[in-house]
Amino acid sequence: MADTQAEFEQAQKDVETLSRRPSNDDLLALYAHYKQATAGDVSGKRPGMTDFKGRAKYDAWASLKGMDAEKAMQGYITKVGALFDAERDR
Repeated sequence: MADTQAEFEQAQKDVETLSRRPSNDDLLALYAHYKQATAGDVSGKRPGMTDFKGRAKYDAWASLKGMDAEKAMQGYITKVGALFDAERDR
């Protein structure tokens, strides 16, 4: 897990260097994997209907319920890698 942790921390730094802002779907995937890796399963009440952003973030995180931290870190790392691959292909 130590290697995964180091790669996860590097991916967090790397994502800040993207030349283009990721799509909302990509940002939600990054958010969900980050939160699952660092905080575990989603907690608290689901935001109300008028809080679109909060509700989308909650739902994205809740979709990963039960995923262990290492798998969530790997998902984050993979998503960041895919974003860089897509940027190179442009």
